[in-house]
Amino acid sequence: MKSAEILFIQESMHMFKPSERKAAEFILENPQEAVNMSVQKLAEKAKVSEATIVRLSKVLKCKGFQELKLKIAYELAKSESEYSLYEDIPKDDSIQAFIQSVSQNNIQSIQNTTLVLSADELEKAVSLISNARKVAVFGIGASAIVAMDFKQKLTRISHWCEAALDGDTQVTVAANLTGQDVAFGISYSGQTKDIIESLAVAKSNGAQIISLTKSGDNPVSSLADVKLFTTSLERNVRSGATSSRIAQLNVIDILFLGVTKSNQDTHVEALERTRKAVNVFKKK
Repeated sequence: MKSAEILFIQESMHMFKPSERKAAEFILENPQEAVNMSVQKLAEKAKVSEATIVRLSKVLKCKGFQELKLKIAYELAKSESEYSLYEDIPKDDSIQAFIQSVSQNNIQSIQNTTLVLSADELEKAVSLISNARKVAVFGIGASAIVAMDFKQKLTRISHWCEAALDGDTQVTVAANLTGQDVAFGISYSGQTKDIIESLAVAKSNGAQIISLTKSGDNPVSSLADVKLFTTSLERNVRSGATSSRIAQLNVIDILFLGVTKSNQDTHVEALERTRKAVNVFKKK
């Protein structure tokens, strides 16, 4: 069984130092035993120092090993069937099987994301977006859909936002951003070359950078002043960006509500104006 915290460890393996990786691999192979060990015992079993265990816990966004153990134990306490339900493509070709499989995947991705999404970072992101002169949101492929959703939402409350969905447009928009602006890069892998290059240009012009990627350090998040993370159960490319996209959209909804709340009366009035305008247009 792979818990959400175990998934987080797996996704972060590339950022560990050799000794930290050794400890992480032991935890992955022995999660039940690890949660019942002291830091001294785990260090002995993994053949690393106690300081390595403490460092690993902090890299994994925990205050210490005790918090890491609690998170792993919480996930291990869940029913194993909850995780075994994940399927890229259901073996059963009935519509009912599709309904259950896709819905379970999406639900689990959102639940897992709540474990790696920082409330402090979300609060910072809401503040930056609320006070920005311009918000430029960058996404390619499935992430472009998420970027367009955020643009539509911010437009509804009269926030200037541009969604740039290809490399040339992104770098062009980035070149005209200033210290008053925010560049928001969305890339589940955190490896999208065009996003990396565009955020680097925006950063060099003084813009504040927000990233939305999978959990763990990656080239996109390394450029960001504010790092937002999601996690997904997707195992390979067969299913495309399905549950990972839902997890990203859920974060976008949280951000939008946060920005709306920051100036609620004004933003609610803007929402009402846009609703009425659309209704009038449809009646013509």
